Amino acid sequence: MKILVIGGGNMGLTYAQSFLRSQICNKADMMILEKSPEKAKELAKKDIGTVYGTASECLSKADLVILAVKPQDAPALFTALRPFVEAQQVFLSIMAGIKLQTIAQALGLKKIIRAMPNLPAQTGMGMTVFTSSDEVTRIELVMVQNLINTTGKSLYVEAEDAIDGATAISGSGPAYVFYFMDAMMQAARQMGFSVSESELLVSQTFRGAVDLYNKTNFSCETWIQKVSSKGGTTEAAMKCFSEAQLDEDIVAGAKAAYQRAVSLGKTED
Repeated sequence: MKILVIGGGNMGLTYAQSFLRSQICNKADMMILEKSPEKAKELAKKDIGTVYGTASECLSKADLVILAVKPQDAPALFTALRPFVEAQQVFLSIMAGIKLQTIAQALGLKKIIRAMPNLPAQTGMGMTVFTSSDEVTRIELVMVQNLINTTGKSLYVEAEDAIDGATAISGSGPAYVFYFMDAMMQAARQMGFSVSESELLVSQTFRGAVDLYNKTNFSCETWIQKVSSKGGTTEAAMKCFSEAQLDEDIVAGAKAAYQRAVSLGKTED
């Protein structure tokens, strides 16, 4: 299976490297299309496949085409690709807000998979939610899911609208976690810890808490109760969070991200 990754940015590079590392694909079957000559030279040095500068050189060779460019670049990209698209090709798009129908109409094809990965895919701990057009076969869907799973875990959804929800939760979610971590690191420094000590305290606390959650059947609420003691320090912190309605602010933030994801899709209608 020959794979063409269009866009040599963070996610495009992550996919190429993950596919090769997992040995699902070899360098002879890996192609990258990068319009920037400077970036193309840097990609060529990484020896992760053949790097091309124009669609005419490579698009017709690919069985699977991955669209890993910014959404605002989609119109120009579609214009450049359309003359070379083959009907039997499968296209996987990770462009936020660009709908299946938009891609189908712009490129004149039917087999499209739309996915929303997140940044931890770079370390093999990503979360990707994906859906597909009806014309994608079961075998093709499994093939693509196996590729996606080289970067972490995945979830297939029937409704394309769920991609907007995934964008707000798992796509943007790492930023929410980093925001909370940064606030805790600030608190640690104000309590006298050094920068490195603060980072260790917070990062290991997050890592340990997530590991506990994943290895048991307890809910978050149950774990909060287990950590909290009557009249203790954790209870004092949780009371402060509750009075500030911190949970409502977090929900509101996620909903704002969701509404933005929906609006991005509407601009493409």
